[in-house]
Amino acid sequence: MSSMTTDKESVAVLVDDMFFGAKINSAVEACGRKLERVKSREQLEALAATRPSLVIVDLNSARLDPIESIQLLKAHSDLKSVPVVGFVSHVQTDLIRNAQAAGCDYVLARSAFSQLLGEIVAGDFSGLAPK
Repeated sequence: MSSMTTDKESVAVLVDDMFFGAKINSAVEACGRKLERVKSREQLEALAATRPSLVIVDLNSARLDPIESIQLLKAHSDLKSVPVVGFVSHVQTDLIRNAQAAGCDYVLARSAFSQLLGEIVAGDFSGLAPK
């Protein structure tokens, strides 16, 4: 596989919440894909080599700054076309706007993210409204 192709089998996740992490892991496995957990800036920067087909970001992450992480992903020439889906509490409107401004392709309320998770990890974004 060349470095310019996307790994259609890989979903990268920046998620601290163990409950959501387990839900995402189950959905990714059910689709026959592999999960790539990102827990450090080094792992985030290494995504350029693996080129996942999707990046999921918990916008309330305390481990990595989610806005900065999205900006890094979208600034990288090999990653800027990879869809980024963020989830957050629907009442955090400033955070939603900041994520969209940083380049997050889709921002969903936690409840909507949970409901659409199967479709999202399968690469079906038809039920999502783009920014």
